[in-house]
Amino acid sequence: MPEGDTVWLTARRLHLALAGRPLTYSDFRVPGLATTDLRGRNVHEAVPRGKHLLIRVDGGLTVHTHLRMEGSWRIRRPSTRPPRDHRIRLALANAEWLALGYSLGVVELLRTADEERAVGHLGPDLLGPDWDPAEAVRRLREEPERAIGEALLDQRCLAGIGNLYKCEVLFLRGVWPWTPVRDVPDLEGLTTLAQRLLETNRARWAQSSTGSLSRGETSHVHGRRGAPCRRCGNPIRKVDQGGRLTYWCPSCQPEPG
Repeated sequence: MPEGDTVWLTARRLHLALAGRPLTYSDFRVPGLATTDLRGRNVHEAVPRGKHLLIRVDGGLTVHTHLRMEGSWRIRRPSTRPPRDHRIRLALANAEWLALGYSLGVVELLRTADEERAVGHLGPDLLGPDWDPAEAVRRLREEPERAIGEALLDQRCLAGIGNLYKCEVLFLRGVWPWTPVRDVPDLEGLTTLAQRLLETNRARWAQSSTGSLSRGETSHVHGRRGAPCRRCGNPIRKVDQGGRLTYWCPSCQPEPG
């Protein structure tokens, strides 16, 4: 699933391509919106909210999308023939650019005044103006017995962290992924580190927590099951945790006690 930094960069590209121009093409390929036509409306902005994308247009309307596991947006020059691809769920274009939403998990049209219905449940956005580490910690502590590896993925606590950053942050802080939230030392430091990692990577498609952008060197534990830990040399392990895969080093992230 795309993480907050990928969504931030996607929103930035959509904003640069669409904002400030009237739409000349609008094609919703989802049930319930097939007859929707936004042609002639100016796009005001495209903004991220956690892992959600909000495209605001004239008339007080917002196109709300979510990439989920496999979604993506691609931007290219418009053509006279509409693209024919069963994966495309939404196409928006102006005279200069065509934005194509592939395999989007969510596509809906909202009144801009009602955006909270779609994103109001989210916690502080690690890459948003509302980022507040103290509030993120407060929300995490509402379920003190919950494993930190599951709590970090709860977008109601803090918005933007996905499985990659969950695994990498816990490794960098030396925290066993099944540690109860109440027993995690310096929760604010942990969330602040996550925010720094996303902020560092948000302006590029490559995601690195090691400082290297070379292939195979961008992560400490994520995606490296069986490979030697970059710190201690012991093999990285992988197991299902709450329906998501967790990678960790048993030596560098020992079980408490």
